[in-house]
Amino acid sequence: MTFNYKNVYLDETSTIAGIYEAEGPLKDYYDKCYKDFYFNEKTFELAEIKLMNESIEILLDKSKKKSTDIDIHISGDLLNQITSSSYTAAKKQIPFIGIYAACSTSTLGLIIASNMINARQVKNAIVSVSSHNCTSEKQFRQPVEYGGPKPKRSTFTVTGAASALLINKPTNIKITSGTLGTVVDLGIKDPFNMGAVMAPAAAKTIYTHLLNTKTKPSDYDMILTGDLGVYGKKILKEYMQKEYNIELGNLQDSACMIYEIDKQEVNAGGSGPACLPLVTYGYILDKMKKKRLKKVLLVATGALLSQALVNEKQTIPAISHAVCLEVCE
Repeated sequence: MTFNYKNVYLDETSTIAGIYEAEGPLKDYYDKCYKDFYFNEKTFELAEIKLMNESIEILLDKSKKKSTDIDIHISGDLLNQITSSSYTAAKKQIPFIGIYAACSTSTLGLIIASNMINARQVKNAIVSVSSHNCTSEKQFRQPVEYGGPKPKRSTFTVTGAASALLINKPTNIKITSGTLGTVVDLGIKDPFNMGAVMAPAAAKTIYTHLLNTKTKPSDYDMILTGDLGVYGKKILKEYMQKEYNIELGNLQDSACMIYEIDKQEVNAGGSGPACLPLVTYGYILDKMKKKRLKKVLLVATGALLSQALVNEKQTIPAISHAVCLEVCE
């Protein structure tokens, strides 16, 4: 399902990154970076809550607004009961919608907010996401203190938080369309091979978006996926060619951009809800504001992984949602 928007604009954004991200190639595009995983908190979970809260504080400061000026806050993360989002919402006291779409949460949030603004139900909305390498490892695999090795095909969860303010008044960047994906399950059971799990979902969403908007890949300066990693990106390109006879010559992947994969110990690249927006709200928007990029299709990807079901040897479904950003001429 694809939605078209007439009056939805991206105002300000904020990005906070962790130590690995601060050592990556995009370090100059973040609003704030931390040099460890604790951020002066007692636990990793409290550290992630701090990330989310600070990202909204920075966003409000940049947009010269207060919490009471915001109509709605839409947010999600990877923790059970979307803890980071819920605890932050309790502090901010903005009407709140908590969402979960794994690592595709960022674009799902943008679609929900855009629908509400386009329908004139609200005038503005904050959309936030966060992820933390150590909280994610503890929840989905094993605590990092165990030091368990992971295969090269695995990805490294990004530590960071990102927030965006969407409004109904013209700015330099407009959200013109959004496509909700469908859940895809091709029977993959390997919890380390998330790129392979998510690539088919990304392919289906890209194909659906192109079909519904009557566009082709070359109509976009860049098609940017969320966190497929080195191997997932390759699988996506091959799958699109074989399944839909579409060549993605302008495909980039946030997971391959956020780290220096050859130098940092991140295996196949980044992952997590914060991966795509950290790349987008810093580096990509900078290129768009300078008009080096004018039309970008964001395609966040999420593995709907349950540790219990993985332990029971069940398959891993995936989802992907897409949002189109365009420079206002």
